[in-house]
Amino acid sequence: MKKKLWFMLIFVMIFLFIGCGTINTVVRDDSVARRDLSRVSSPCATIPRVYSGVAYNICTLRGKPSRTSLWIGGVPELMLVDIVLSSALDTVILPYTIYEQALEGNLELE
Repeated sequence: MKKKLWFMLIFVMIFLFIGCGTINTVVRDDSVARRDLSRVSSPCATIPRVYSGVAYNICTLRGKPSRTSLWIGGVPELMLVDIVLSSALDTVILPYTIYEQALEGNLELE
């Protein structure tokens, strides 16, 4: 029973981190954030690299989902949970994102 519970916990954590705003903006390529935010017609033109996960989630919430993104995009309630998780992770990696912000500037979405 413990093994099954542990497996489910790992599966849920992996599922949450796949859609995590911080993972999408810091770990993955910039083109992933561009594609995801264009899919929901986000009005954001740039995202700062400092606290980029929170900014990504807010831009996602401000977008207008298309028919396809309704099936693959996040639910607003889950996005609010992801904002909290992303803000914690963004705080942990703050020294790295400050360096990236100084080196590369904002993440351009257009």
